[in-house]
Formats: sequence, C-alpha cells, structure tokens
Amino acid sequence: MADALQRCGWAQGDPLMEAYHDQEWGVPMHDPRDLWEMLLLEGFQAGLSWRTILHRREGFRRAFEGFDPAVIALYGAEDVERLMQDEGIIRARAKIEATITNARAFLAMRDAGEDFSAWIWSFVDGKPRMGDGQVVLASTPASLALSKALKAKGFKFVGAVTVHAFMQAAGLVNDHALTCPCRDKPGQGMG
Repeated sequence: MADALQRCGWAQGDPLMEAYHDQEWGVPMHDPRDLWEMLLLEGFQAGLSWRTILHRREGFRRAFEGFDPAVIALYGAEDVERLMQDEGIIRARAKIEATITNARAFLAMRDAGEDFSAWIWSFVDGKPRMGDGQVVLASTPASLALSKALKAKGFKFVGAVTVHAFMQAAGLVNDHALTCPCRDKPGQGMG
C-alpha cells in the first residue's frame, strides 16, 4: 500500500517518518505554541536529519517540559547542564541556549501583543504557497525574510534554510512531490 501512495521520497522506508509525512508535514499549523515548538525542533535539526529529530521528539518534549515557553524562559545554567546530560535529546549547548533565548523572544512578542501565528503567516500572505513539486529549494525569498525578521526579534538558530524547513513542516509552503497524494489535499494529510 505504501508504494501505491507514492508519498514524498524522503519519508519512505521508516514507519515513523511515513506517519509524520502522512499526518503532519505540510499540514498548516496555526497554534502559536505549536509553531514555536516546530521552529525549535527545526533549529535542533540544523546539521542533522529530520529523522534524527523526529525519533527524539518525545525526548525533547519531556526534557523541555512540553515546550512551555514560560517555563523554558526561566531556565538557567543548571538547566543547561541538566539538558547537556539528557541522552533523549540532541546535546548541543548552543542549540539548548538558543531554545531558552527563543522562549524569551516568543514571550516578548506575546507580551507586546503580537500574535506569533498571525505574524509568521504574514510572510506568506496568510495562505500556503505551492512549491513546484519537482525541485525543493533549500531556502526562498520568504524564508530569508522570515529568518531576518526572527533574528531582529532576538531568535537564534533561525537561518534561511532552517526557516524554510520550518515553513514546509508547518504548512506555510506545500513542497509535496507532484506524485504525492498530500500535494492536492493541503491541510488534510493522507490519514
């Protein structure tokens, strides 16, 4: 059955990746906290594969207390050291420290009355953009613009390539292959 679906090639051969592709990847996210979590996970992916992150996602959620930005913003040096010892996550000090910084930036936006979701979606005029389905770009003018804007707000590990991967995962960009059933069902996935 999996072969008949002709899902995107990157998601084939691993049941967890297939389920993620079929049910989550490219489905438009609008909840601010969910978008923030995805942005953080994509930051942890920098230099690694999404498969590595996906297989540790529950470890990340546990270690970062459900990705609650109000909790993470209060983390200090002891928390960084605790996380550096946690084998359930990627133990990269710069990425861990960036997560704390990003929690503070997220909360600063919220406290200033900015809706993170509306702000993120404004970079694609509020609706998913369609990729051509044949060539998947590493970054786009939209991901570069969002990357610069995130950095201006104090976010870390949000380069244009990371941000483009985030935009794909969160459904701001539909980069499903032409042969993938999810391409024509934005927001629905295959399940």
